[in-house]
Amino acid sequence: MATSTARRGPSAAEMPSAGSIRTFLLVESATFLSAAAFHFGVFLPGFAHGAAAAAESVIASVLLGGLLATWIRPRTVRGIALTVQGFALIGTFVGLFTIAIGIGPRTVPDLVIHAIMVLELVWGLVVAGRARAGPAGASS
Repeated sequence: MATSTARRGPSAAEMPSAGSIRTFLLVESATFLSAAAFHFGVFLPGFAHGAAAAAESVIASVLLGGLLATWIRPRTVRGIALTVQGFALIGTFVGLFTIAIGIGPRTVPDLVIHAIMVLELVWGLVVAGRARAGPAGASS
């Protein structure tokens, strides 16, 4: 008799853990804090841009708040991560839009950091999206 070898999806061991989701949130927070410091003129004074620094600070705060919330509400790690990373990605697209229309800073470092932000956030959303959802499959 023939047996089916088709897989129905990744096993529980192959699914992302809360630790990997938290790592993404931490790295993304650090990226946005670095960008904010850059736009506050900490690294290179000639690249200061107050509005960009403020926006990146808000996004970093939301990501850090989400990271903290994953320890307060460990059964909702996936939902928290999807929400805060989604917010951050929308904010990053707003930043790219301001660059495109000439309101935001248009330097090579700005374009590079925005590309890094988008890549990190999309990757983080994919990882969080693949995590187990719900109380029965809560990641810890």
